[in-house]
Parts: sequence; C-alpha cells; structure tokens
Amino acid sequence: MYTVRPPFFLKWFYPNLIWNRERKDTKEKIVYLTFDDGPIPNVTDFVLNTLNSFGVKATFFCIGDNIQKHPQVFERIKNEGHAIGNHTYNHLKGWKTDDNTYVNNFWKCQELTGTNLFRPPYGRIKKSQIRQLVTSYELRVASSQPTTSNSKLKIVMWDVLSGDFDLKLSPEKCYQNVIKNTRNGSIIVFHDSLKAWDRLAYALPRAIEFLLKEGYGFKTL
Repeated sequence: MYTVRPPFFLKWFYPNLIWNRERKDTKEKIVYLTFDDGPIPNVTDFVLNTLNSFGVKATFFCIGDNIQKHPQVFERIKNEGHAIGNHTYNHLKGWKTDDNTYVNNFWKCQELTGTNLFRPPYGRIKKSQIRQLVTSYELRVASSQPTTSNSKLKIVMWDVLSGDFDLKLSPEKCYQNVIKNTRNGSIIVFHDSLKAWDRLAYALPRAIEFLLKEGYGFKTL
C-alpha cells in the first residue's frame, strides 16, 4: 500500500527528513527528479539517454550491490554530471532490520558512493536507525575533513511517488501521478529497475516534457 503524496503524519513523525525543497522565497519553479535502485544496464542507460535529450540533471540513489555489479553504468551517471545518493548495499527494509545491520549496510554502500545523500529503501526507517546513521556519519566526517556543507547527512524522502514499481498500474496512470501532483520544490521518485521498466519508459519522457512546458527547471539535490 502506498500513496502518491506522503501522508501528513509521516512528515510529522519524521520532521528532520527532507520531503521537498519548497522555495517560498522565489518565483523560480524547480523540481528534483530522483531515481532509486540502480544502476543496471539498459534501464539506467535509458534514463540517462532521456535526461540527456532534455538537458536535465537528476539524483540517483544507488544500491551498493548494483554499483559493484555494473561499475561502468555507475561511472556514466557520475561522468554525465548527475548527483549520487546512498540506498544501502542490499536494499534493506529498515523496519525489519536490526539497527547495527542496517547501519553497517549503509556504510558498505557509502564506501562506493561517498555521498551525503541517503534514501531509505521503501521509505522505511526507524528513528533509532536515523540517530545512529547521523551520529556515525558526522563522527567519520569530522575525523577526516574540515566542517563543510557535506558534513551533515541528508536523509531524503519525496513528495511525489510515480508508482512505476507497481505492476498493476498503467503507464498512463504513472504519468498522471507525476504531472497532477508535482509542485514547486517537489522531489519526484522514479525507479531505474526492471520491475518499473514499462511504466518508466512511458512516463518519464512525457513527464519531463510536460514539466518543461509548464516552466519548471530541474536541479540535483
């Protein structure tokens, strides 16, 4: 069970996580495309080709195991100027994983990504895991470099879920989920995975084209 827009009580329960990048101080219209679960050949390549065709940059939350299996695809993401996020090494579900295992799995992926962006798989993470991740991240950064904007771990959620992972969802409905719910500052989630392929291939280029025509720009997180 999922909702396209996160229910208000989740934002209330996890107030320190990033749900959107609302920009009330400017009339500039910006959205943030994000992709979970890659990198994999063909599907991630399609995403990159699509982004390149529109001149758009995005943020890829990568699974460590996929990075090691497909290093060339991962290097392509970085070389083409997109941002990288940590999505754990084995796509762990936080609610069903003990804290130490979860944090260690994060760090196994972190060795490959070296990023200050993290998205918990399925959007499911315990508050105790958040505390351990943030503390361990800050301690490691403090011991290795001066304090910078990257010294804080940013745990990124979303405010528009395309639903492309849902095998029961039509490609057109996936597209409508995005264009009807996106607003200024939205963090939009697609998946560069085989499971999402049919809906992703249809909805992604159409959604980008629509949002560009509506005057939105695209930035990385």
